[in-house]
Amino acid sequence: MEKIQRIDTVSEHDTFYHKENLHPLVSVIDFSETFPEVYASRMSFGFYAVYLKDVQCGDLKYGRSTYDYQDKTLVFVAPGQIINVNIDENYKPQGFALLFHPDLIHGTALGRHIDDYSFFSYESREALHLSEKERKIVLDCFDKIKYELEQGTDKHSKKLIAANIELFLDYCVRFYDRQFITRNDANRTNIEKFDNLLKDYFNSDKPQTIGLPSVAYCAEQLFLSPNYFGDMVKKETGKTAMEYIHLKIVDLAKERIMDASKSVSEIAYELGFKYPQHFTRSFKKITGYSPLEYRSLN
Repeated sequence: MEKIQRIDTVSEHDTFYHKENLHPLVSVIDFSETFPEVYASRMSFGFYAVYLKDVQCGDLKYGRSTYDYQDKTLVFVAPGQIINVNIDENYKPQGFALLFHPDLIHGTALGRHIDDYSFFSYESREALHLSEKERKIVLDCFDKIKYELEQGTDKHSKKLIAANIELFLDYCVRFYDRQFITRNDANRTNIEKFDNLLKDYFNSDKPQTIGLPSVAYCAEQLFLSPNYFGDMVKKETGKTAMEYIHLKIVDLAKERIMDASKSVSEIAYELGFKYPQHFTRSFKKITGYSPLEYRSLN
């Protein structure tokens, strides 16, 4: 396996692209102005990176999934993620990047809720595709950050830069909401696949051998990242993925409870619960009744 090129700081990244570094913790790059002599095929950053690609430029791969960049696409990379990049040697990039180190946002409003921007953990094929108007908004946010960098550092710099990054990320939340809506058919298909996955799971011996299905397991089976999968389920159903799983489990439990020959403990173990009391607690939370109370009422 090829060696991973690690770039820990924003300054190192600017040096890699032969760009003047204006701030050690944040940078905005215009790729039409600068590029390295050689692209590393495997890279990992110590900072957040957002890439706006304006042309098809090659493949970027996270894990098993490959995404072929298309026009006006935003890809988000969190610190520590490994990126595999396969780019034609004659390729000259076009587009932009925003890079910011976690140290920049410590103590800021953005730093307190950076984990809320779940798209930093999406796979690259779950990238954000922009309209032309959305692209202009993104570039306007980048320009505001770049303007602050060009003013030099003063007591207002950190607050203003962090606020503008937060504004940009909030726009991305809106754009992703729009993308979930415009991809409604694909999302509904994934929900149907999710339902079938759960049905097959509980018709097998997996509950007894593996236990309750996790969100990560279901996402992997559907070839989606856990965060994207969770956000999609929430947008489509109004429930978190775990809530949705437990609702399906309770629906199954209601059927099995009607079989008076089975004890509550037997049903709990059949469904993958390690402890019957956990099953009873989950069932009562959703239905308002304990399993035995539900049996007697029906």
